[in-house]
Formats: sequence, structure tokens, C-alpha cells
Amino acid sequence: MSATRDYHVDAIDYATDAGAVHQVRDVVFVQEQQVPRELERDALDPLSHHVVARDASGAPIGTARLTPEHRIGRMAVLSAWRGRGVGDALLVALLDEARRRQWPDVSLHAQVAAEAFYARHGFLPEGERFIEAGIEHQAMRRVLAGPGSIAHRAEAVAITTAVIAQARRALVVYSRALDPGLWDAPAVVDALRRFATRQTGAQVQLLLQDAATPQRALAPLIGLGQRLPSVFAFREVQDPVDLPYTAAFVANDDHGYYFRPLGHRFDGEAGLSHAGRARQLREEFSQMWERARPVSEYRALGI
Repeated sequence: MSATRDYHVDAIDYATDAGAVHQVRDVVFVQEQQVPRELERDALDPLSHHVVARDASGAPIGTARLTPEHRIGRMAVLSAWRGRGVGDALLVALLDEARRRQWPDVSLHAQVAAEAFYARHGFLPEGERFIEAGIEHQAMRRVLAGPGSIAHRAEAVAITTAVIAQARRALVVYSRALDPGLWDAPAVVDALRRFATRQTGAQVQLLLQDAATPQRALAPLIGLGQRLPSVFAFREVQDPVDLPYTAAFVANDDHGYYFRPLGHRFDGEAGLSHAGRARQLREEFSQMWERARPVSEYRALGI
């Protein structure tokens, strides 16, 4: 059991506690989303690992399941409890169970409206969107064992938001020129804004090879940095020893990183459970940061 504020999450025995599962799912899927009950319930329910969130009185307020097919699904939270971390707690409980079973990865079919939520937890989109039970969905996957491979922009945006969301107080970014398509993606900018404003003491250091190009393009992170100058710091590489560096990366002060061997491309590797690699990148960044010059011109840019 994991306690979180005024609710808690437990694994349940479906054979004896299916009522709690369907009490929530019937409200969310059948009543709210008009999914036919015969589609909402299936033969996988008795075979799956279920978790249920309950309020302080013991009433069920959320549920989700992990199927033998290594798939997370039927994630449902009552409307009055949304936005209070219940979905996060349910998902973390299922990821912990998948790790306990030593599964290499887990997948899910996310409703498109919830895609950003799963991306913050390290799930990457796979393939094209599709219709399931009359609702648009996106297939997503999270690697649990070893680093995952990133190949496309959508994956790059998803893993970057996850690395940002996982950060506790510090985030380092090495970029050629605030890479268009990544650091100006709305999901990434929003993730940085949330990180910068959710607690005191947050710090984002951005080290660039080319500071002029983002300035001419009015990159949104420059404006965000101007509004939150105590959080965001920009520097530009100038030492000859650092100028030939071709890679780009983001790393947090927890266990997350995304590394691209060629900084002008999205393909690379990433992980959210790799403290050693994240620490190595932060240490490499620190050395280059000390040799770089502050980008004072960003502070004067009026946008």
C-alpha cells in the first residue's frame, strides 16, 4: 500500500473485490464516455493485476490494471478526484509491479486527451493514432530494463517532458541552438514552466553552442527565462576544447536523461532509471558550463 495525502492505493484480488473496480469504471467509461458495458468488461479482467485508489473513508475513487500481455489499461479516476495525483499513484503502482515481475517493458493504449500524462511518466508514442471504443487513442510504450531508443520527434518530445517532470530541483540542457522541434514544442515548454514554478529552488541551466540563432528566432524558452530569471540561466560555449562537441542532452538530478550523439538529430537513447548515466552527463556538463560565457544578451531581449 502507498499512502498519498487523503487517499491510498492498494492491489486487490479481483475475485473478491471486483465491485470496487467496476464501481469506478462504470462511472468513468460507461456513464461519462458512453462506452458500451460489454466492451468495457472483458476476459482479461480476472487474469489481470488490479489496483484501486480509495479515499479516507475507504470508498473507491480510481482504478487501473496490468494485463498478462504487459499492458496497462482501464485507468479511471472519478471526476472529483482528478488533478490530485490519483492517476499518477495508480500508474506508479502498476509500474512497480511490472518491475517486480522483471518485465522489460509495458505498453498501453492512451486516450489522446491523456497522452501528455503518460508521456510525463516516460511512455513514448508508437505508430499512428487509432479509434478504440469510439475514442481516439495512441499506442505508447515504456522501457523498464535498460535505456530506450529514441528515433522520432514525437518520442523526443515525450521523453524530454518525462525527464523534466522527474527532476527534483535541477535540470541541465546542452543544445546546439535550442533545437527547433524539441525545445520549442508546447509540451516541453509547459513542462519546464511547471517545473520552474512548482517549488522554490528550482534551477535550469542551458548551455548552447549557438546563442544567436534562438535569439533571432524568438525562441520561447528565452521569454520563459526572462520571466523567471532566478530559475533559468543561459551560457554559450566559447572554449576551443568544447566547440567540436557534437552531442546534445538533457539530464536531471534524479535518474533521468536523454542523450543524442548528433545534436541536430532526434535519435538517441534515454532512460528514467539510470542514475549513473544521468550523473555522468551532469558532471560533463558542469565542466563545460564553467568554461562557458553567460548569455547576457538574452536578458535584454524584448519579446
